[in-house]
Amino acid sequence: MKKAIATTKAPGAIGPYSQAIAANGMLFISGQLPIDPATGVMPEGITAQAEQCMKNLEAILNEAGCTFDNVVKSTCLLADMSYFADMNAVYGKYFSGACPARAAFAVKELPKKALVEIEMIAAL
Repeated sequence: MKKAIATTKAPGAIGPYSQAIAANGMLFISGQLPIDPATGVMPEGITAQAEQCMKNLEAILNEAGCTFDNVVKSTCLLADMSYFADMNAVYGKYFSGACPARAAFAVKELPKKALVEIEMIAAL
């Protein structure tokens, strides 16, 4: 049995997918773009964009009754690997103790010309 998780505190899905799906004790969060859900605006620069991605992810985690402590795996997609250090500095502020497993890599292009997109899997 799967259950869709949605919150207005993160951007709504822009296609045929859910913000997150809870299934079998796990939470699968779709990639989050750095869009401010209140304004629909994407901030400038990798640091501000990484911060907005993490805020969006936090809102979805919270809607499912979770925190970043529940995250077991994440994937960070970057428009360019030169953004890695700045993204990593922001990302690291959200975790303490045992950090989740993670992959980070550059892709040819992200939706809406974003510099970063992050997805997560959490244990419920």
